[in-house]
Amino acid sequence: MEEDMDEGQTQKGCLECCIKCLGGIPYPSLIATILLYAGVALFCGCGHEALSGTVTILQNYFEVVRSPVDALDVFTMIDIIKYVIYGIASAFFVYGILLMVEGFFTSGAIKDLYGDFKITTCGRCVSAWFIMLTYIFMLAWLGVTAFTSIPVFIYFNIWNICQNATVLEGATLCLDPRQYGIVPIADAKTVCAGSEKFYKMCESNELDMTFHLFICALAGAGAAVIAMIHYLMVLSANWAYVKDACRMQKYEDIKSKEEQELHDIHSTRSKERLNAYT
Repeated sequence: MEEDMDEGQTQKGCLECCIKCLGGIPYPSLIATILLYAGVALFCGCGHEALSGTVTILQNYFEVVRSPVDALDVFTMIDIIKYVIYGIASAFFVYGILLMVEGFFTSGAIKDLYGDFKITTCGRCVSAWFIMLTYIFMLAWLGVTAFTSIPVFIYFNIWNICQNATVLEGATLCLDPRQYGIVPIADAKTVCAGSEKFYKMCESNELDMTFHLFICALAGAGAAVIAMIHYLMVLSANWAYVKDACRMQKYEDIKSKEEQELHDIHSTRSKERLNAYT
């Protein structure tokens, strides 16, 4: 009987411990972190593969060749953007971890788990710094989203021309990369409807796959913007919590000091009465 009671108490203790641990998780920060990682992964992965598909389309169908000298051509720009994507993936992986840790330390549930803690000036400065940095990153992701919409618009136009060329017989429709600044004005790399390269490109998997990959990259950038906005709301709430905790801490310090002074006054009066009576 005693063994059953001990086992029941042990299970109850484990259950309470699990409930406390689950209660200590900052779920808003966790949701924002998952959304940020999903958006960054979608943008970086799909964007990288879409850029590789763009290189294949330019080389196979528009006969655009890489410059033999170290010039800033379209292929060099694509390589630079790929390196930027690598940096974005690494930087926001670390930044998501930092924001998650900040959410743990400013969560009210942690205070219930580990008792009272001192709100330092450094802690308030860190929270304010994360708010400012997250706001800057949100603006940066808005710019990335706008920039990603450009290749989506270009590929939509190409896809639309391919659809109209197959529907309208005898239509003279051409694709000229000079319109988008991809090649210099002096290089004529036009592909017109009716040519073999035009129909091969329209029926190829590279065009369809690259178009959809850019759409997915745009969706990933939009998800990252939503994650940044979510982080701003979470960090603002945490900042308000830290500020209220700081005020409460000052109030508790003043109250404890006053109680100590009253205790000292009562002790002094008691000693004076005792000495007078003696």
